Amino acid sequence: MVFVRGTNNGLYANSNATGWQPLGGALIDAPAASANSTGGVDVVVRGTDRALWTRAFRSGTWSASYQRAWAPSAPTPPPASRLGTDWTRIPTSSKVIALTFDAGGNDRGLASIRRTLQLKNVPATFFLTGAWTRSFPTRANEVAVAGFRVGNHTDTHPHLPALTTDAAVRAQINTAEEAILRGTGADPRPLFRFPFGDVNSRVLGIVNDEGYVAVRWTVDSLGWQGTSGGTVQQVVDRVLAGAQPGAIVLMHVGSNPDDGTTFDAAALPQIIDGFRARGYTFVTLNALVR
Repeated sequence: MVFVRGTNNGLYANSNATGWQPLGGALIDAPAASANSTGGVDVVVRGTDRALWTRAFRSGTWSASYQRAWAPSAPTPPPASRLGTDWTRIPTSSKVIALTFDAGGNDRGLASIRRTLQLKNVPATFFLTGAWTRSFPTRANEVAVAGFRVGNHTDTHPHLPALTTDAAVRAQINTAEEAILRGTGADPRPLFRFPFGDVNSRVLGIVNDEGYVAVRWTVDSLGWQGTSGGTVQQVVDRVLAGAQPGAIVLMHVGSNPDDGTTFDAAALPQIIDGFRARGYTFVTLNALVR
């Protein structure tokens, strides 16, 4: 059901919205209503195809159908030079750092991470699993709406080389892609990260064939280990020790399942300040696939 307020201040609802997610749901960025010169409203929604569609409401009656107002273009294929490798850094001599966050567990710590990044004006890339996106549709949408880059982290976070058929590997990639597209309106292509960093030539080739560049990391914060892996300060020190031009930092959304800590979220302000004190600026992984 899509609700809009008309120019007469009445509240109207459209229940005949087959194929559309309800207001505030996972498939819609932000349904909007705008007044027009004929005294009705135009409703704008994003469909499952990521296109923007409009429908008019006049004198208590909806128009017969939605009209496509805008459709996204297909993503640019990744450069051939970026295929065949699971990248551990951005090839550059510039002092840039790419902060990346994998989301496949719970959503704890995300609000703090997003707030820190926005307050400090730092871009970042989030690798989402399809399962996480379906479990936390509002959180996934918040990541994309805030302007952060999203990438594909498979559907259920398996060890891809352990999947014995190519079809099973492709299903992990494509099911996650669909979930992310529907849940955020953002296209994860061409950024892909292997769960556990587990890769071989077979699955890397499949990932590339599906239009993705594989992105590993330069340094793992290990914040996901919680207190068993040390302290927040040790997370900060570990990440800053990996500083180099084009470094890719791996961190995680979610809490440690045993102690409930969110060390990456807690360490993030010091990590950002530490890199900046060393003369680094921040980029998304778009810098890798341009």
